[in-house]
Amino acid sequence: MPENVPKSDSREHYPVLELVLNSIADWVNNHRASSGSDGGLSRCDREEIMQIASDLGVSADELRELSSKGPGSADLAKKMLVALGVDPQALIVKDPLVMRDIQRLCTTCRDKARCMHELADGTAAAHFHEFCPNAFTLDALLAGNAEAAKKDQTATH
Repeated sequence: MPENVPKSDSREHYPVLELVLNSIADWVNNHRASSGSDGGLSRCDREEIMQIASDLGVSADELRELSSKGPGSADLAKKMLVALGVDPQALIVKDPLVMRDIQRLCTTCRDKARCMHELADGTAAAHFHEFCPNAFTLDALLAGNAEAAKKDQTATH
């Protein structure tokens, strides 16, 4: 074996290059997942789309819009709930329809950049009324939580 040919077990590692290549691969995968994504609705006929929409309680047009946003489009909803002191998992169990509605509005929200900024800065709880399409529902949840806490407090005294 010639001296200048590296042995298969003596590969050099380039962590910076690996990081860059992995970042590019992640970006490509995310782009593929989001571009032209219809959530698989293109494989459904009109009647199937109507049935799915009916089952979900939305119109066919809303279903198409929601499915085009791709996975993760409602992730900020859970982060907002946490910022407001509401347990997203408990809400899913207690009132899945409310959680679904919150996620639906979050998916179609046009102020995601501001939401991300406010969440990152820790100011979302103070400013969500200014930009969040879920403000009314979130206020109702907060009022309900406050009322429940008040009842618990009086029951223990």
